[in-house]
Amino acid sequence: MTVLDNRALNRAMLARQLLLDRSDLPVVEAVAHLCGLQAQEPQEPFVGLWSRLTDFEPKVLSDLLSGRSVVRTHLMRRTVHLVAADDVLAWRSRHDAMLRQRVLGVYRDELKGVDLDELASEAGELMADGEPRTAAEIVRALAPGRPGPGPRALGELVVAALVPMAQAPPRGLWRTKGGVRNVALSSWLGRPVDPPAPDGSDPVGQALVRRYLAAHGPAATADLRAWSGLAGLPGAVAAVRDELVAFRDERGRELLDLPGAPRPDPDTPAPVRFLPAFDNAILGYQDRGRIIDDAHRGLSVAGERVVLVDGRVAATWSVTEDVVTVDPLRTFTRADRAAVADRGRELASFLSDGESDRVQVAASPR
Repeated sequence: MTVLDNRALNRAMLARQLLLDRSDLPVVEAVAHLCGLQAQEPQEPFVGLWSRLTDFEPKVLSDLLSGRSVVRTHLMRRTVHLVAADDVLAWRSRHDAMLRQRVLGVYRDELKGVDLDELASEAGELMADGEPRTAAEIVRALAPGRPGPGPRALGELVVAALVPMAQAPPRGLWRTKGGVRNVALSSWLGRPVDPPAPDGSDPVGQALVRRYLAAHGPAATADLRAWSGLAGLPGAVAAVRDELVAFRDERGRELLDLPGAPRPDPDTPAPVRFLPAFDNAILGYQDRGRIIDDAHRGLSVAGERVVLVDGRVAATWSVTEDVVTVDPLRTFTRADRAAVADRGRELASFLSDGESDRVQVAASPR
């Protein structure tokens, strides 16, 4: 079986994630191709798409959110993702059990004794009018008669697990601040989420396997589980295995992939890319060695924004008063520093709507 080293996996990941060459895909198609973008920080997806698409205009994404072609919702790993409308309707039921389990894992003692099905029914009736509500408003309506759970536990259970919800704009619009107001997905998108297959098969799980590999492969089943949060995909993997090709990584793990998916030459040049907080190019794997060194692995879960140099995490970045500041994690060559500065100026201009192109690249660590 062919062994793919980390550099080969890195170039494949960059190609699938639209980070090796910027794509001219329409924004909604890019969001769908990427299987969504993690979006608990509302402005971060704009940077993620700017790094991936040619001539990306933030207004296009804002219009897609307002026009309900993409939505903000709790999905993979119970985190907020920006997802194409068709995908969230198709995928949401497959995530129901995981979403419930993850909320219960945090608030099990507080939620002990709560009839989840009864609460889901009442919450569904409340949200059926299509009115956006804050979690606090939902809790106030549902809390009477339920003295046990605290408001935070009750709110998260309903909003993130029991009722499929979207976060209504202006939350998530470009350069717009807005609190979270939740609206039932079925009202927001005009049709209910797709139910599970009646025959007990798992066509959605099989579709998720294919879509994940198209955006992240080659990958191990542990990577698929880490990305989705779903434990129950072995059956789906087994069902599509005959469609796939297999490799091994340097650790000996089996990696699965779509046969026609891009696997570029490991020596393909990789341009500097600025990634937003919680980007799935990093978080979409259990083994993140293809993109980030173990010493820096914690940066991704801490919400640090990172810079890729030669395809790997090499710096963090921040922006203050329209100045992009880059802090290297390793020694930069003169060429690295120049390339990072050039891309940083482009980012500063993007974030400031053309008002600034200032960038500061700090000294390399000793």
